[in-house]
Amino acid sequence: MKGRVLIIDSDREDSEALRRELQDSGYEVLTESSSGSGVEVADTFAPIAIVIDPSANGADAFVLLKEIRARQPHTPIILTARNSSIETAMRAIQEEGAYHYFEKPVDPEKFLVVLERAVELAETRRENEILRRQLRDRGAFGELVGNSETMQEVYLLIEQVASSSASVLITGESGTGKELVARTIHNLSPRRNAPFLAVNCSAIPDTLMESELFGHEKGAFTGAVSRRHGCFELANTGTLMLDEIGEMPSLLQAKLLRVIEERVVHRLGSRKDIPVDIRILAATNKEPHGAVRDGTLREDLLYRLNVITIHLPILADRMEDLPLLAQHLVTTLAAKHNRPARFISPAALDALRYHSWPGNVRELRNVLERAVVICSGEQIERHHFAPYPFEQRQRLRSEDTVTFPVGTPLEEIERQMILRTLDKTGNNKTKAAELLNVSLKTLHNKLNAYRARGLVSKLGEKK
Repeated sequence: MKGRVLIIDSDREDSEALRRELQDSGYEVLTESSSGSGVEVADTFAPIAIVIDPSANGADAFVLLKEIRARQPHTPIILTARNSSIETAMRAIQEEGAYHYFEKPVDPEKFLVVLERAVELAETRRENEILRRQLRDRGAFGELVGNSETMQEVYLLIEQVASSSASVLITGESGTGKELVARTIHNLSPRRNAPFLAVNCSAIPDTLMESELFGHEKGAFTGAVSRRHGCFELANTGTLMLDEIGEMPSLLQAKLLRVIEERVVHRLGSRKDIPVDIRILAATNKEPHGAVRDGTLREDLLYRLNVITIHLPILADRMEDLPLLAQHLVTTLAAKHNRPARFISPAALDALRYHSWPGNVRELRNVLERAVVICSGEQIERHHFAPYPFEQRQRLRSEDTVTFPVGTPLEEIERQMILRTLDKTGNNKTKAAELLNVSLKTLHNKLNAYRARGLVSKLGEKK
């Protein structure tokens, strides 16, 4: 069964005709002739879509629509009516939240297509709502973890672009989670039930990359003993992520551009057009415009891929996420390896905080995976990280100490620590933010707030 559909229509002939079409297509259908009873039934029937003809029983279309929308906020509503105006239809869709509007008699084939799209969109919205609740409750968004301001901005962009078909360029250093972003976009999109395929262009030899992407026919080259489908065909109707796009040879970038524009591919050894319906997500650890200047990325390809850009911050710039992220990784890795580790001791977490993390989240995961595997108890301790080189940042932290009387307000402790750290770094705000484990933006916001309250004079402008 595809789901339940509720029809509210006093015209029994129309409602029965539509009911038969829907049932033949695999839907469970309930018909109600009264708008009042229909609204009540919707609460218990739990339909995936509601079809209404309010004009058939004299009800005000927009009053009824508002009432159902208030009680069923995520259920798509499709209106059907005779002799209605285009103005009424536009108002129903634009102002009152209806998904679509059909003139009677309804074309069953067109109706089924619209219904399927409406249900798919509603399901995507429901999943987004679940993710928003996860984020609010646990600081998670799909497989991404963190509730820092920079990650909140990433989540918002993902949510905005997921339901579209726009190309997305994901930038960020190696290990920041670019593939996780791509997977999250795919899982929130209408293509989520189709394949997701990630290809690392830097890991494929140039001589094999064209065959890997576009496929080949038998005998196309020495060793081509059979036909091979390329990544574009394998990911057809779904999403293809091209990681490290700047590592793709220029000739192949030109062919990729043609695929994006024409939506067809040619296997090596064939001139036959193979149509593909695919969403392309690209990623790079380089600054894309710098890659264009260096000649490693074609400018015309960048323009086609760079409709939307999502930039992932390095881990050192979102250290406020580290406790939540580390705990999430420990829980995940302990389940993967069937180990007893559940928690991280304060001393161990302190060691993680004072590392620069050049390998970003991937490096953190590797460190914690080793610790989880060798830990025999529930709590990961500092010694479980040995022989990982945490010492340099730890020594930096122990060079100076600051003491405060018992009862000093936390806000004053924070202010003094910020100012002492700036003094230690010669007003180098980037270094101070790194030592304080906050983003540079957060540090500037704190200093601006202190200046506004007259708690600090203007500091040096060294960046």
